[in-house]
Amino acid sequence: MAEPSTTTIAVASAAGVGFASLFPGVDGNALIGAFAGASLLVVNSKDINIPQRITYLVISLIVGYLGAPDVVNNVTVIRSTGVAAFLVSASAITVTLQLLERLKNIDLLSFFGKKGKDE
Repeated sequence: MAEPSTTTIAVASAAGVGFASLFPGVDGNALIGAFAGASLLVVNSKDINIPQRITYLVISLIVGYLGAPDVVNNVTVIRSTGVAAFLVSASAITVTLQLLERLKNIDLLSFFGKKGKDE
């Protein structure tokens, strides 16, 4: 079961997302889908502290909302911005953290060619 503070934050965030989707120019489907994906990510991230969870929630929400039109228009057969936003926001943090870990281990000298003794 989630901690009381996490539940309070989730309820307050859901209310804010619902309210924001009422404004003209805001894609309500994408916003709610992005929030659902971000919430799923945060709920499953049990080994991190509350400030990190909130940060992941905000980043995933923004990336999911902004990435949904690109997924719908260019990448897949998905035509719903809500579903696209859900998938993007649920996977954004995980994919980004994996890429950052791989970048830490990459050897740039071997990538660009070795210089030194051979020349």
